[in-house]
Amino acid sequence: MAVRAIRATGQGGRIVNVAARPVVQPTGGMIAYTTAKAGVASLTQCLAAELAGDRILVNAVLPSIIDTPGNRAAMPTADFATWPKPAELGEAIAYLASPTNTLTSGALVPVFGRA
Repeated sequence: MAVRAIRATGQGGRIVNVAARPVVQPTGGMIAYTTAKAGVASLTQCLAAELAGDRILVNAVLPSIIDTPGNRAAMPTADFATWPKPAELGEAIAYLASPTNTLTSGALVPVFGRA
């Protein structure tokens, strides 16, 4: 496991999980999905507390509907301009995983777009 290797070297590290917007803004008809993503959010915050002494920062991003071809096809009448683009989501993840992030841990970072 990667965490074990990071702990063994004492170098610290970063873990970034992906949950989803319904974790903090529930939507009807999505109970199974939301419950699963809430588990990811809880895991993120528990790991952040557990690994703090090892200098491992653990965070999660919570995207809304991502602007992908599949989502556009599934929701053709939606306003795609309000959805976060994959590159925008990637930028948030890249920052949280980077050495530039020296403090943020246990955060559930909303990446909602302009919705």
